[in-house]
Amino acid sequence: MKKEDFITYIQQLQTQICEALEVEDGVAKFESDLWERPGGGGGLTRVIQNGRVFEKGGVNTSVVYGDVTPGMAQQLNIKGASFFACGISLVIHPVNPMTPTVHANFRYFELYDEKQIKVDSWFGGGSDLTPYYLFEEDAVHFHSTFKQACDQSDLAFFPKFKKHCDEYFVNKHRGNESRGIGGIFYDYLREEGNHSSDFWFEFSKANGDAFINAYLPIVQKRRNLSFTKKNKYWQEIRRGRYVEFNLIHDRGTLFGLKSNGRTESILMSLPPRARFNYNDAPEKGSEEEKLLNILKNPKDWV
Repeated sequence: MKKEDFITYIQQLQTQICEALEVEDGVAKFESDLWERPGGGGGLTRVIQNGRVFEKGGVNTSVVYGDVTPGMAQQLNIKGASFFACGISLVIHPVNPMTPTVHANFRYFELYDEKQIKVDSWFGGGSDLTPYYLFEEDAVHFHSTFKQACDQSDLAFFPKFKKHCDEYFVNKHRGNESRGIGGIFYDYLREEGNHSSDFWFEFSKANGDAFINAYLPIVQKRRNLSFTKKNKYWQEIRRGRYVEFNLIHDRGTLFGLKSNGRTESILMSLPPRARFNYNDAPEKGSEEEKLLNILKNPKDWV
């Protein structure tokens, strides 16, 4: 695989996902913002806002390169003189609190020495679901869709990368409370043994292609359900936890900031409204508590 192949793929995937989300919303359209990165590269940020279905969402692609700064080296624990990174990253925040937030990203990274010789390369990515109210059939559908994608490459991948997801998207400072109900997450997938660069490229494509089928059927089921002010309040509380994870723990956010990426695009993942009330806790026996119990005890959905 050439890095140009991955660039072409993520650009095509960005278009497909944005078109599908626009059709689903029926009102709002994605705005496009082409940007350049000081030091090398740039990207295309596409944002949808104030829609009928989607309150805020972004589907971004970036192709960046340049010197490995001390901050990057420390944050990513890497050694090299320069780097190349490309990927697609998306976060969708719906209007209806019965509809879950979703995140996905698929990326490729190369590392070079002082002579510009490639010394390392790897793939990373995944997708996870963040509901505000738990519908178990939605969790089963989301996980099953990515299991089918993973199974095309190796039956051992889904349980392995599902476990990685459960372990990664956790607010450890909140008593190991998961951000959502998981999905798959993988990183540092390198060319080794029977797993060539082409193998991991096809694996990444299978998961990227699965995203629309994993998420949109859930949106279609939940988008028109009735909700109350209490439900919106809880949505904003949970969005606060989403913000905490992204700013404190998320490697993608931290990499973007450390690599002098475009701040507006990096922080696109944050919701338009969130709540940080002191010592907030759901009522005993409520649907809100039901979700919180799952977030503290990850479950195998398939």
